[in-house]
Amino acid sequence: MLSKQNIRGIIYVMAIIVVIALIAYFATPRRALTLAESGEKATTEKQDSLFFFDPNTVTYDELLLLGFDKRTAVGIVKYRTAGKVFGIAEELALCYGVTDEMFARLRPYIKIGTKYATKPSKRNYDSLRSSRPQRFSPRPFEKFGIDTVGVEYLRLIGFSTRQAEALIEYRKRGGGIFSMNELRDCYAVSEEMADSLAHFVILSVRDPHEGLVEINSADSATLRSVRGIGAKTVVAVLQYRKLLGGFVRKEQIAELKCVTPDNFLKISEQIYCDSCKISKIDINFAPASEIEAHPYMSRRALKLILETRESKGGWNSIEEMQRENIFTEEQAKAIAPYLLFGTTPQEFD
Repeated sequence: MLSKQNIRGIIYVMAIIVVIALIAYFATPRRALTLAESGEKATTEKQDSLFFFDPNTVTYDELLLLGFDKRTAVGIVKYRTAGKVFGIAEELALCYGVTDEMFARLRPYIKIGTKYATKPSKRNYDSLRSSRPQRFSPRPFEKFGIDTVGVEYLRLIGFSTRQAEALIEYRKRGGGIFSMNELRDCYAVSEEMADSLAHFVILSVRDPHEGLVEINSADSATLRSVRGIGAKTVVAVLQYRKLLGGFVRKEQIAELKCVTPDNFLKISEQIYCDSCKISKIDINFAPASEIEAHPYMSRRALKLILETRESKGGWNSIEEMQRENIFTEEQAKAIAPYLLFGTTPQEFD
């Protein structure tokens, strides 16, 4: 026979087992329900985070709240800063970084203010329809210069009018587009556009002499702007240029006594010369005074030239003069760019 104490113990244990079973039974469904409810709540909160906005006035911070990444938000703000406006909601879909899914989610919340909204008319109805977002699919038939084509050509190959105008304005500000990276940096050109055009675009080439001073045409003020050329050196350069008939290479500046080797290194980085601008001496007919004035003409060479020219009439090439020992190899190399070998007498003052 069980005692009353034993019976109470058994009842107590059974009660605990029943409670544990009930807890195990109800715990799992209840937790699943809680997770489902919390997920629904999170979805609702995410949907509730959207708000009505005008892309013409929405701020950078508000764009981030709407789900735009920083680069896309900056691009939209820059687009407006350039003086452009969103006339219809669909134009937002043309901005770099705005995917079809993002635009579909935001479209119900876009409200264009009356100040900016495009006024539909029968004449522009078709153009409004054509401005609906489409995937970029360029159709150039041949290679083209990105710095020379106009709005109409860009529209022909797949740009919208606004994108074409923005690209042209971008290239004007930069003086041209010289690399694909520069093209990609234009906010109106998406990565997809750049990739599609890469095989068709002809980029401009920078002028290698841009920012340099051309020493055969520069006046005294321009030469003075070169670091390392002082007032005295300017006078020396102009005088030497006149005597030579112009510089055929910039290294000739170093022939001036007032230009030290260290100073020439500094000057040479800022100058170049156009050798097509030099003047030449017709060695067969020029008067003695003109020949004698040239810095590269020695007294010995002048004497031989005058004597030989009178007897034989002249020469056909610098090599012929070198064979007759009028010039050494070094002298011939220096003076050759300044000589003409004419066959018809010239008139001299």
